[in-house]
Amino acid sequence: MAKGRPRAFNMQEALEQAMHLFWEKGYEGTTLSDLTSAMGINRPSLYAAFGNKEELFYKVVDLYVDETSGVFLVALREAKGRDAIEKALYGAIVTFTEDSHPPGCLTVHGALSCGEEAEPIRKEL
Repeated sequence: MAKGRPRAFNMQEALEQAMHLFWEKGYEGTTLSDLTSAMGINRPSLYAAFGNKEELFYKVVDLYVDETSGVFLVALREAKGRDAIEKALYGAIVTFTEDSHPPGCLTVHGALSCGEEAEPIRKEL
């Protein structure tokens, strides 16, 4: 099978751009035009690299969980339950209020802004 030409963009950076956009606008509030503009790619490249909007969103959620779950994993190392809960809550406050990304939680925001067409997304989140 012949190989296609190499991608002209960084997959990880494009995925992070998509994550911030979905985080800010929610699943339904983010259009394909928004995504291609933020990611610096065209639609055929988006589809070839990430699939459709829904598949891209699931990849974004995986990235988001990987990047934000560390605070909870560290908290679970505490010997006392109260200390673990306190560390998790304070860690969440710091993580979800950083200026480097939109405020709040991508999964909560994504689920709250879903209508009937995006019901599978809401259920997954």
